[in-house]
Amino acid sequence: MDEYYGDEEEYWEAVEEPENGGGCLSPLLIPPLLVVILGVIFSSFMWGLSTPPRSDVEFASGKREGANHPNLAPLFTPEIDFWGDQIVEWAAQNGLDPNLVATVMQIESCGDPRALSGAGAIGLFQVMPYHFEQGENPYYPATNALRGLNYLKTSLDTANGNYRLAFAGYNGGIGVIPKVEAAWAAETVRYVYWGSGIYADALQGAVSSARLDEWLGYGGASLCAQAHARQ
Repeated sequence: MDEYYGDEEEYWEAVEEPENGGGCLSPLLIPPLLVVILGVIFSSFMWGLSTPPRSDVEFASGKREGANHPNLAPLFTPEIDFWGDQIVEWAAQNGLDPNLVATVMQIESCGDPRALSGAGAIGLFQVMPYHFEQGENPYYPATNALRGLNYLKTSLDTANGNYRLAFAGYNGGIGVIPKVEAAWAAETVRYVYWGSGIYADALQGAVSSARLDEWLGYGGASLCAQAHARQ
């Protein structure tokens, strides 16, 4: 979105009163101009007919050439690459692997800073409201990362570095880490399945991830489309 940072009156005067005598066209120029306009409209219409619509999965998993952050595995969706610099910074502040942070953001919000779950989890890392201090804005990315990644670090430390258990703790609460998997909630089991698979591929520096593509097809694509629209 284009923004104007100058004086508001000067802006509207520039819009309403252009230089060089206003906006009237010579009658001699109108017919050729109409031909050009109609040609552009027709070409755009034909291009739209000839271009097949992209599915949600194709949209979310499509890579922008050269868009991947150098410190992240190239498998993440463009909506995660968008936050690449911040992910690396936040990971360093919390002593975490950037690819682990990117994996959590991928499956939590796909990079949507205004994401809100039915359970009330908020923002990029889907942090529950009770983790924030009074006066904090939970939608502010740096604040959301501070609280979310602090909990992720606690989960990883409690799991003695076992990232699979850390995913379980992040989703189901630190208390689930010592429990047998059969006692985990179904949502936590799914979360660990998605997170551990994607992160394992990221650790290998893979350019794609079958587990990530599976997550996109399971419903993640719509989440990424929403994130893309808000970035």
